[in-house]
Amino acid sequence: MNVLDFKVLNYKGEEVDLSIYKGKVLLIINSATGCGFTPQYKELEELYEKYNDKGFEILDFPCNQFKEQAPESDEEIHTFCTGRFGIKFPLFKKGDVNGDDAQPLFTYLKEAQPYKGRGPVMAMLQNMSNTKGTNDIRWNFTKFLIDQDGNAIKRYEPTTKPKKIEKDIKGLLGL
Repeated sequence: MNVLDFKVLNYKGEEVDLSIYKGKVLLIINSATGCGFTPQYKELEELYEKYNDKGFEILDFPCNQFKEQAPESDEEIHTFCTGRFGIKFPLFKKGDVNGDDAQPLFTYLKEAQPYKGRGPVMAMLQNMSNTKGTNDIRWNFTKFLIDQDGNAIKRYEPTTKPKKIEKDIKGLLGL
Protein backbone atom coordinates (compact mmCIF):
# COMPACT_ATOMS: atom_id res chain seq x y z
CA MET A 1 0.00 0.00 0.00
CA ASN A 2 1.12 3.56 -0.71
CA VAL A 3 -0.29 7.05 -1.28
CA LEU A 4 -1.53 6.20 -4.78
CA ASP A 5 -3.93 3.60 -3.32
CA PHE A 6 -6.05 6.24 -1.54
CA LYS A 7 -9.17 8.08 -2.58
CA VAL A 8 -9.87 11.45 -0.97
CA LEU A 9 -12.35 14.29 -1.36
CA ASN A 10 -11.42 17.65 -2.83
CA TYR A 11 -12.69 20.86 -1.25
CA LYS A 12 -15.86 20.62 -3.37
CA GLY A 13 -16.60 17.14 -1.98
CA GLU A 14 -15.68 15.32 -5.20
CA GLU A 15 -13.77 12.05 -4.96
CA VAL A 16 -10.19 12.11 -6.20
CA ASP A 17 -8.27 8.89 -6.81
CA LEU A 18 -4.68 9.70 -5.88
CA SER A 19 -3.47 7.22 -8.52
CA ILE A 20 -3.83 10.15 -10.96
CA TYR A 21 -0.59 11.43 -9.44
CA LYS A 22 1.47 8.37 -10.42
CA GLY A 23 4.77 9.55 -11.86
CA LYS A 24 4.70 12.83 -9.93
CA VAL A 25 6.60 13.95 -6.86
CA LEU A 26 4.11 15.05 -4.20
CA LEU A 27 4.29 17.20 -1.11
CA ILE A 28 1.28 16.48 1.11
CA ILE A 29 0.55 19.03 3.83
CA ASN A 30 -2.00 19.57 6.57
CA SER A 31 -2.76 23.27 6.83
CA ALA A 32 -4.79 25.90 8.66
CA THR A 33 -5.76 29.45 7.74
CA GLY A 34 -5.23 30.99 11.18
CA CYS A 35 -1.91 29.41 12.14
CA GLY A 36 1.42 31.10 12.75
CA PHE A 37 2.82 28.87 9.99
CA THR A 38 0.18 29.96 7.43
CA PRO A 39 2.66 32.36 5.73
CA GLN A 40 4.42 29.18 4.51
CA TYR A 41 1.79 29.20 1.75
CA LYS A 42 3.90 31.86 -0.01
CA GLU A 43 6.97 29.59 -0.26
CA LEU A 44 4.82 26.56 -1.04
CA GLU A 45 3.27 28.38 -4.00
CA GLU A 46 6.74 29.47 -5.17
CA LEU A 47 7.91 25.84 -5.15
CA TYR A 48 4.75 24.78 -6.95
CA GLU A 49 5.19 27.41 -9.68
CA LYS A 50 8.87 26.51 -10.09
CA TYR A 51 8.50 22.71 -10.34
CA ASN A 52 4.90 21.92 -11.29
CA ASP A 53 5.70 21.64 -15.00
CA LYS A 54 8.55 19.26 -14.10
CA GLY A 55 6.26 16.75 -12.35
CA PHE A 56 5.73 18.23 -8.87
CA GLU A 57 2.38 18.61 -7.08
CA ILE A 58 1.37 19.91 -3.66
CA LEU A 59 -1.73 18.41 -2.06
CA ASP A 60 -3.19 20.58 0.71
CA PHE A 61 -5.45 19.10 3.39
CA PRO A 62 -6.81 21.71 5.83
CA CYS A 63 -7.29 20.59 9.43
CA ASN A 64 -9.03 22.22 12.39
CA GLN A 65 -7.59 19.92 15.08
CA PHE A 66 -4.92 22.25 16.40
CA LYS A 67 -6.45 25.05 18.49
CA GLU A 68 -9.27 25.33 15.91
CA GLN A 69 -7.15 27.37 13.51
CA ALA A 70 -9.17 26.41 10.40
CA PRO A 71 -12.81 26.98 11.44
CA GLU A 72 -14.03 28.08 8.01
CA SER A 73 -15.92 25.98 5.47
CA ASP A 74 -13.98 24.23 2.71
CA GLU A 75 -15.12 26.89 0.23
CA GLU A 76 -14.06 29.73 2.55
CA ILE A 77 -10.65 28.11 3.06
CA HIS A 78 -10.24 27.81 -0.72
CA THR A 79 -11.18 31.48 -1.20
CA PHE A 80 -8.71 32.52 1.52
CA CYS A 81 -5.83 30.47 0.08
CA THR A 82 -6.34 31.52 -3.52
CA GLY A 83 -7.10 35.15 -2.68
CA ARG A 84 -4.48 35.84 -0.05
CA PHE A 85 -1.63 33.60 -1.25
CA GLY A 86 -2.57 32.91 -4.87
CA ILE A 87 -2.22 29.15 -4.46
CA LYS A 88 -2.87 27.10 -7.55
CA PHE A 89 -2.20 23.65 -6.11
CA PRO A 90 -5.11 21.32 -5.22
CA LEU A 91 -7.01 21.86 -2.00
CA PHE A 92 -8.83 18.96 -0.37
CA LYS A 93 -11.65 18.57 2.12
CA LYS A 94 -10.89 19.66 5.67
CA GLY A 95 -10.52 16.74 8.04
CA ASP A 96 -8.72 15.26 11.02
CA VAL A 97 -5.15 14.01 10.81
CA ASN A 98 -5.02 12.40 14.27
CA GLY A 99 -7.34 10.30 16.40
CA ASP A 100 -10.23 7.97 15.64
CA ASP A 101 -11.55 10.21 12.85
CA ALA A 102 -8.20 10.74 11.12
CA GLN A 103 -8.28 10.58 7.36
CA PRO A 104 -6.88 7.17 6.30
CA LEU A 105 -4.27 8.88 4.12
CA PHE A 106 -2.77 10.59 7.17
CA THR A 107 -2.90 7.40 9.23
CA TYR A 108 -0.81 5.79 6.49
CA LEU A 109 1.60 8.75 6.24
CA LYS A 110 2.24 8.76 10.00
CA GLU A 111 3.06 5.04 9.93
CA ALA A 112 5.26 5.35 6.84
CA GLN A 113 7.16 8.37 8.21
CA PRO A 114 7.12 8.41 12.03
CA TYR A 115 7.63 11.53 14.10
CA LYS A 116 11.30 12.44 14.61
CA GLY A 117 10.97 16.10 15.59
CA ARG A 118 13.30 17.80 18.01
CA GLY A 119 13.97 21.24 19.36
CA PRO A 120 12.21 23.72 21.62
CA VAL A 121 9.49 24.77 19.16
CA MET A 122 8.52 21.16 18.44
CA ALA A 123 8.51 20.43 22.18
CA MET A 124 6.13 23.36 22.70
CA LEU A 125 3.85 22.19 19.86
CA GLN A 126 3.98 18.66 21.22
CA ASN A 127 2.76 19.89 24.60
CA MET A 128 0.04 22.07 23.05
CA SER A 129 -1.29 19.25 20.87
CA ASN A 130 -1.06 16.58 23.60
CA THR A 131 0.67 14.06 21.32
CA LYS A 132 3.73 13.01 23.32
CA GLY A 133 5.15 9.60 22.56
CA THR A 134 3.22 9.02 19.36
CA ASN A 135 3.72 9.43 15.64
CA ASP A 136 0.79 11.84 15.55
CA ILE A 137 1.06 15.04 13.64
CA ARG A 138 2.05 17.75 16.10
CA TRP A 139 0.68 20.81 14.33
CA ASN A 140 -0.41 22.46 11.11
CA PHE A 141 1.95 22.46 8.13
CA THR A 142 3.51 19.07 8.69
CA LYS A 143 4.72 18.02 5.25
CA PHE A 144 5.26 14.59 3.65
CA LEU A 145 7.41 14.12 0.53
CA ILE A 146 6.18 11.36 -1.78
CA ASP A 147 8.13 9.84 -4.68
CA GLN A 148 6.80 9.14 -8.18
CA ASP A 149 5.66 5.65 -7.14
CA GLY A 150 3.60 6.90 -4.18
CA ASN A 151 6.08 6.02 -1.42
CA ALA A 152 6.38 8.37 1.56
CA ILE A 153 10.07 9.33 1.51
CA LYS A 154 10.38 11.97 4.23
CA ARG A 155 8.42 13.86 6.88
CA TYR A 156 9.07 17.52 7.65
CA GLU A 157 7.73 19.12 10.78
CA PRO A 158 5.95 22.51 10.74
CA THR A 159 9.14 24.35 11.63
CA THR A 160 10.76 23.26 8.34
CA LYS A 161 10.27 26.04 5.84
CA PRO A 162 9.28 24.94 2.34
CA LYS A 163 12.47 26.39 0.78
CA LYS A 164 14.48 23.90 2.91
CA ILE A 165 12.66 21.05 1.13
CA GLU A 166 13.58 22.24 -2.36
CA LYS A 167 16.81 20.22 -2.56
CA ASP A 168 14.93 16.99 -1.77
CA ILE A 169 12.24 17.84 -4.36
CA LYS A 170 14.86 18.52 -7.01
CA GLY A 171 16.60 15.24 -6.16
CA LEU A 172 13.42 13.22 -6.68
CA LEU A 173 12.69 15.10 -9.91
CA GLY A 174 16.24 14.35 -11.14
CA LEU A 175 17.15 18.04 -11.47
